[in-house]
Amino acid sequence: MAWIYAILIFVAGALVGAFAARLGNKNLKQQKELQKELDKTKYQLEQYRQELIDHFARSSDLLDNLAKDYSKLYEHMAKTSAELMPNLPEQDNPFSQRISTLTAVAEAPESDSEEESTQPPRDYANGASGLLKTEERPLEEPAKAS
Repeated sequence: MAWIYAILIFVAGALVGAFAARLGNKNLKQQKELQKELDKTKYQLEQYRQELIDHFARSSDLLDNLAKDYSKLYEHMAKTSAELMPNLPEQDNPFSQRISTLTAVAEAPESDSEEESTQPPRDYANGASGLLKTEERPLEEPAKAS
């Protein structure tokens, strides 16, 4: 009779174990699916970030080229307007102002800006300023009581 109880307990334990394994397996399967989905989403996000970086790098190059081409076009218009209309007064030539600024920028030495940047910034003003500024007044004598 003890053997029968042992076999029944063994069978009941096996059934409970199989049931528990089946419940745990569903959660494990769901967890693996979620992990797979998370990895896929992370990969897509990284691809998107890389595409965005490439896009902005390309846009920066294009804008730089556009700015250079615009500057060349403006210089060309300024030179040809001066050549084709030599008698036109400077104030009537829309490109004359731009010519002087372009040549000033192009001829400016770059070492000046480097020298300025090596100087430490001044964080004080010459003399007193603002609310704390005091005017020098002669001291008044107290009025004498008579």
